[in-house]
Amino acid sequence: MTTVVCFGDSITARKEGYSAPALTFKLSHKLPDYDFINAGVSGNTTEQAIERFAADVIAKKPDFVTVLFGANDSASHRLVDIEQYKRNLCTFAKVIGPHKTILITPAPVDEFLQENRTNERLQRYATVVNEVAKETGSHYIDFFTAMYSRENYKELLIGEKDDGLHFGEAGYEILSDLIANKLVEINRDPPKKGLFEKVISLFFEKEK
Repeated sequence: MTTVVCFGDSITARKEGYSAPALTFKLSHKLPDYDFINAGVSGNTTEQAIERFAADVIAKKPDFVTVLFGANDSASHRLVDIEQYKRNLCTFAKVIGPHKTILITPAPVDEFLQENRTNERLQRYATVVNEVAKETGSHYIDFFTAMYSRENYKELLIGEKDDGLHFGEAGYEILSDLIANKLVEINRDPPKKGLFEKVISLFFEKEK
């Protein structure tokens, strides 16, 4: 069975009325042949997450890891410098392995309800996620654009707390679909072998 760790903050961790965290609950139903482990901790920035990274992610020996941070890193009262945010994401991707890493941009917010977060700043942090994905060769999901490009995006952000940040059913349906589709895509089109891997394969074929 393919093991997937979902690593993140409250967006990954929240239950939103389900018996288990909403994201992994939905993913388990969409991809029943996968084992989803929720490694979300509410309030985490990447600076805090890096301290639990080994125990909560690497120790699980995952086949894939979704990495979704930025809602707290970009908040004015919790701000992690954008270059440090980028370095932390690079660390996650390199230690996990880029071919196993799925980097996800943070979602937009309803600014009317969120005095410490702006979509302009969130978009800058989302751009960094894209940069890290390109620089490391990691997989990438642009969740920010998938939400913010919709005229009714504020409606999609409504959840139990109704705070313009922690979305509910509609938001988790979109996010879980994006992740499920990405995992299916990756397994349908596995990365091509590099030259070294090809040479090793040919060597062992001759040895048979």
